[in-house]
Amino acid sequence: MSKKTTDSDVAFIQALAELLQSNELTEIEVMREYGEDDSINVRVSRQKEVVAAVAAPAAAAPVAAAPAAAPAAAPAAANDDPASHPGAVTSPMVGTVYLQAEPGAPAFISVGATVSEGDTLLIVEAMKTMNHIPATKSGTVKRILVEDGASVEFGAPLVIIE
Repeated sequence: MSKKTTDSDVAFIQALAELLQSNELTEIEVMREYGEDDSINVRVSRQKEVVAAVAAPAAAAPVAAAPAAAPAAAPAAANDDPASHPGAVTSPMVGTVYLQAEPGAPAFISVGATVSEGDTLLIVEAMKTMNHIPATKSGTVKRILVEDGASVEFGAPLVIIE
């Protein structure tokens, strides 16, 4: 690899880092091919601070006056996070969510619909590729956690199936 290619790779990585920051993403991965045996695979990621999760239980503790109310409030707070739900289907990638195959078409799923394992729940578009997201188990759609056309990050909960 020449010095010129190395300099352009550094500029490319810096541009990815700026894109990550300006769009408030947590991760970008790109493969750049220069020729038959010359390519670079770059993954830029950062951690997001989670402050609200720590602050919420502290604020709830002084409000509970009766000892019986405190144990009931703790499990409810733990269940509020859709990503921790056992029936949560999460995004395998960063992209844009589509709830139907094309504009004007019926949605793949709706709340209350019964799905079988492997059925398409929605589509996540990443780098102009439409990725069908399958149901991880059979059951009933309890919640749809994303809107059509919304951006999602890797690991974000999309749907709850029970």
